[in-house]
Amino acid sequence: MFVSNVGLGRLVGLGFRQNGLERNILHFGASCLLGTVLGALHVSSPRDPPPHSRVGSSFTMFGDLFEEDYSSVSNYQYGKEKKLKTKALEPPAPREFTNLSGIRNQGGTCYLNSLLQTLHFTPEFREALFSLGPEELGSFEDKDKPDAKVRIIPLQLQRLFAQLLLLDQDAASTADLTDSFGWTSNEEDFLDLTVAVKNVSGLEDALWTMYVEEEMFDCDNLYHCGTCDRLVKAAKSAKLRKLPPFLTVSLLRFNFDFVKRERYKETSCYTFPLRINLKPFCEQSDSDDLEYVYDLFSVIIHKGGCYGGHYHVYIKDVDHLGNWQSQEEKSKPDVNLKDLQNEEEIDDDPLRILKVILLQEENNVIPVDHLGQKLLKKIGTSWNKKYKKQYGPLRKFLQLHSQVFLLSSDESTVSLLKNGSLQAESDFQRNDQHIFKTLTSESPGLNDRTSCPHWFDINDSKVQPIKEKDIERQFQGKESAYMLFYRKYQLQRPPEARANPRYGVPCHLLNEMDAANIELQTKRAEWDSTNNNFELHLHLGPHYHFFNGALHPIVSQAESVWDLTFDKRKTLGDLRQSIFQLLDFWEGDMILSVAKFVPAGLHVYQMLDGDDLMLCEMEIADGEDLFVWNGVEVGGIQIPTGSDCEPLLLNVLHLATSGEGEKCQQLVESPHVFPSNAEVGAVLTALAVPVGVLFVSATDPAGEENWVAVPKEDLKKTFREQGLRNKSSVLVQDSRDDNSLLLKQGKWFAGMNEINWLQVQNLCELESEEKQVKISATVNTVVFDLRIKAIKELKLMKELAENSCLRSIDRNGKLLCPVPDSYTLKEAELKMGSSLGLCPGKAPTSSQLFLFFTVGSDVQPGTEMEIIVEETISVRDCLKLMLEKSGLPGDTWHLRKMNWCYEAGEPLCEEDATLRELMICSGDTLLLIEGKLPPPGFLKVPIWWYQPWGPTGHWKSHPDQRTGTPSPGGVWRAASTQGAPGDLHGEVSLRYLGDLEISEDATVAELKSQAMTLSSSSEFVIPSPAFLRAWTVESQRPGRLLRTNRQQLKEYRLGRKTEICLELLQKEENLGPQDMVLRTQMRLPGERAYAPCVDLVWDTARGWTAGSLRQRVAHFCSLPVEKIEIAKYFPEKFEWLPISSWNQQLTKRKKKKKQDNLQGAPYYLKDGDTIGIKNLLVEDDEDFSTVADDLGKKSQEALRVQSSDLFSSARTPGRPRAPEASLSIHVGSFR
Repeated sequence: MFVSNVGLGRLVGLGFRQNGLERNILHFGASCLLGTVLGALHVSSPRDPPPHSRVGSSFTMFGDLFEEDYSSVSNYQYGKEKKLKTKALEPPAPREFTNLSGIRNQGGTCYLNSLLQTLHFTPEFREALFSLGPEELGSFEDKDKPDAKVRIIPLQLQRLFAQLLLLDQDAASTADLTDSFGWTSNEEDFLDLTVAVKNVSGLEDALWTMYVEEEMFDCDNLYHCGTCDRLVKAAKSAKLRKLPPFLTVSLLRFNFDFVKRERYKETSCYTFPLRINLKPFCEQSDSDDLEYVYDLFSVIIHKGGCYGGHYHVYIKDVDHLGNWQSQEEKSKPDVNLKDLQNEEEIDDDPLRILKVILLQEENNVIPVDHLGQKLLKKIGTSWNKKYKKQYGPLRKFLQLHSQVFLLSSDESTVSLLKNGSLQAESDFQRNDQHIFKTLTSESPGLNDRTSCPHWFDINDSKVQPIKEKDIERQFQGKESAYMLFYRKYQLQRPPEARANPRYGVPCHLLNEMDAANIELQTKRAEWDSTNNNFELHLHLGPHYHFFNGALHPIVSQAESVWDLTFDKRKTLGDLRQSIFQLLDFWEGDMILSVAKFVPAGLHVYQMLDGDDLMLCEMEIADGEDLFVWNGVEVGGIQIPTGSDCEPLLLNVLHLATSGEGEKCQQLVESPHVFPSNAEVGAVLTALAVPVGVLFVSATDPAGEENWVAVPKEDLKKTFREQGLRNKSSVLVQDSRDDNSLLLKQGKWFAGMNEINWLQVQNLCELESEEKQVKISATVNTVVFDLRIKAIKELKLMKELAENSCLRSIDRNGKLLCPVPDSYTLKEAELKMGSSLGLCPGKAPTSSQLFLFFTVGSDVQPGTEMEIIVEETISVRDCLKLMLEKSGLPGDTWHLRKMNWCYEAGEPLCEEDATLRELMICSGDTLLLIEGKLPPPGFLKVPIWWYQPWGPTGHWKSHPDQRTGTPSPGGVWRAASTQGAPGDLHGEVSLRYLGDLEISEDATVAELKSQAMTLSSSSEFVIPSPAFLRAWTVESQRPGRLLRTNRQQLKEYRLGRKTEICLELLQKEENLGPQDMVLRTQMRLPGERAYAPCVDLVWDTARGWTAGSLRQRVAHFCSLPVEKIEIAKYFPEKFEWLPISSWNQQLTKRKKKKKQDNLQGAPYYLKDGDTIGIKNLLVEDDEDFSTVADDLGKKSQEALRVQSSDLFSSARTPGRPRAPEASLSIHVGSFR
């Protein structure tokens, strides 16, 4: 009998021992680490046997890896005729301080990444892979030849490992490697040593149970002996017969609970040693005990549960390729030789300083390139600057001192000869003992490198150094070890491989990576320059004159402003010098000041000072206006500067003057400019009015414009103190004029002291002679006195003085928050003439909040309930009080604050936070919404299935689900007239699949994967998450496209009310950050209709211009660009807007092209928009509309007429308006 799929790289003996005799020995086959990778991917290759080669036994490590594969090779290549392609504008980031490269997650490939990193950090595997040449693998150039045998998988794996070793980027891509796999569904054998976790304390305990303990066959359970043909006593056991160089152990963390009928992950403590002796578990032999000793070098870790999670790997850097140091050593300050006192002579002797650096390296070996970097770090200057002139290049210096240094054959690494090392160490200890101690203390791990292994946590793109003791944290818990990799203790690495990533890499790959690194550096330099340049607008002082309170160009704006592109990392002194060179006519001092355009003209603010400061540190923005002048005057006039004297443009109304100098009975309006810090009375001086009255325009609560008189004492205030702004209106009236003139002009004004009363209504449900009274008051009247006076004049009971309050009444008759008794009318912001209600109940104290609340999000006027709570109460306790008061049972409710649009805002997620911490104020309205909030850091997202162009009637509409929580299978269907143009079905079908609770840290790819697990999605055939496109749902339609699979959900700033719809694609899609998805439709010639839509992906990296889009559409349709016309469809208007190539404008100074952007007006192009295409070869008219558009416009017009008639016949009460307030809106980029 032969059994496979049992152990990785192992031979196992399994048999029965009868009366001391061994029988029926069974042998199991061997495989390799890569079998685990391929098995995990379920891939296979054609079964042609590989040819024999010089690699010999190393070939057996690779299993079926080298079987022929004629799949295509990706364009993602380096070297000659192979260009590094990056979709994003920004090139990949360089490696971080660990000097190791991670692997980017393609979406659910974290397990593959962990396995590939394990293979990469297995030096013997890596070098055996690199030893395979074109005679074994073929080459990419021959892939299209019919008789050539090219093995794509190992070639792509070679390139990936070369990138991980040598390419200066923080993370490599596995896209080309996974493409070469083919992703077939055939099974591939993969072998490892599988051990139980449940009810086992650790690895050694599991091995003891499997290979030491015996199962006895006796009593009623005897063994049938085939030789003697009778039942006998026997013992059954298993032993490891032969051990491989590398041992892989899989831990059975995932089990099935037959009682609960569900899967679960075993998270109990399961220990495993860093070094293990397998001799007790093997057959007895005469081999050396060290043959059975294995060291742990990789731990694949699973974080999460049995239905999903994430993998990363702890790896031991056997060859010390990375820069490893502990957290404590990282926090120690660096010691620089340049700063050491009384030891300056070491800097003058390059031989001695190079010896010192090599003494700090493991085995005194270092790459020559790193040696130059170490020298720069130690002495603060490079070899070329300090020593090249006297000693020549660094490599030549090392060659001339061959008695001390040993260069490798390719001169890539240098080591310190043994005698040179001893001599250097003795000389150094004798002459420079102090410096050696300093260097030793600064260099982590110098004295204990062999005793302190270098471990790293490689989590996809992120690589971090860890300590060996950190492995113990993976013994148990939701984040715990899933797979263990051991290597034989006796496996030794050659000294030249230590800290040398170029060791064993074929020359063609070395050249490829060197060329790719040069190209990366060039791209980074170009991107860095582009990203750090900004535009400045220079306003030249000699071209301006000061007029009417501000600066204005003498000739024209174009002649007075020069555009300058400058590097923001340079200093202010560099900018000043560049402007001096630009303005060769300038004489004298040059002062640069920040200027801004205001309605009155150009105004100068603060002066830029500090020539040593970088411009980015001075917070100079892109497109900043800078005024270039002498800092004192312009055209002989001293210029006021600063925000205090910012000019204000006011509209001044006054009586017109006749030709004889007499004033007419007519108001005229004229603009006047005044400094902000000038007195308001300056208006009278400017109009030559010796004694007069000023009125300022104000708006009352009813929205009507009034003229409010400015008291005489306030004429000494500044315009800013009086609250006047640009475009404010001021009316000037001479004291000798007739005050009734304003009334004749149709204006109404109120003096400051004309209204001195408030109206109080009786709302205490007690009968009185008067329902409302007017109470005289001033702005300093206390609310308590006003309330007592109202009780007396309404002739109510005195007991109300202890149990009543005054509440404001808005224009809709709604009672607002009670006013505290201790406030004055001015503090309570109560205006004279306003209405108050006398209501039962006490007003809240200064530490309490008066809140409105209601059930559900549909707030109807007058249905709100009221409650008074302490401002220190938690959200959880406030929710309980509101539920009790409203009589609602259950605990599946949460609170939302009503926003200024009278709609449900964001939920109050922090249940333990106080209302004061969440800035809840008196008078706010809270909404009781059914449904429990997800835990912090999670989103509860409704998932919908989107069918853009499905047949009508495929799913039935459920209009009753639009306001409630939809059940699986429900549909939103937008109006058919608002859909796609032409005779296509315009209905947008959204079928509800269910709610998904997901972490904000999850990626879009993980969202798609989890959505595929919803029960309602089982009826759809979805090959993989890459076949899905995700949109947000806005107004029951797809809104924003979630384009990047690897981007986290929190980076899209999805709110708590966000809903997602998924669209099924015909092929995989991996959109870049600059890609836009458009729905294109070709117009049918001779018909006012369009063909079915086809998705077009447009790369906008070259710009959002009309010309770029036209070229992409023409290429997509295989038509000449001059023979097509395109237009964007606006379904809400049933209109088409043609997109043509606009004329490009040129600036005077820089001749820089300024191209119109399709993202802006009038197109506002976004993902999912419909683009109509017209072939001018068969149709040349300008009409893009369809019959459906004509019907839609007629329907809209009929609805507009009907709405107008309804509005004129009866005014329906609307939703109450919230108080108007100024808004500051920050618009971020969500692409």
